[in-house]
Amino acid sequence: MTYIELVYLHLASILPAFVIGTYLLLNRKGTKSHKLLGKIYMLLMLETAIVTLFMSAEVGMRLFNHFGFIHLFSILTLYSVSAAYWAIKHGNVRMHRQNMIALYVGGILIAGAFTFAPGRMLHGWLF
Repeated sequence: MTYIELVYLHLASILPAFVIGTYLLLNRKGTKSHKLLGKIYMLLMLETAIVTLFMSAEVGMRLFNHFGFIHLFSILTLYSVSAAYWAIKHGNVRMHRQNMIALYVGGILIAGAFTFAPGRMLHGWLF
């Protein structure tokens, strides 16, 4: 897959994840719709994290001429989704909530803000 195809695949998963994640944070928890949308959200976030691991860093220092600082958010995402899923399956709502908030803030808001920095593709597309 080319870099641009990976970018489109990433956008195809992160944009609906942003909408669903925002909805989930702002609405009632524990309902059937929350559980269904939560599963979809988690799958979208897993997809986006995996896709981003195949995208090489284009800005800043790189490890192995591929991974950059931004890839730490991919690792955060993989960890947070797994931990949140494990927590809710074991009845630990507090741990589930903490991991889902960390996932949304770190994996979407902060990582998303970095993608609009000068020198990055989305910055060039929008500005």
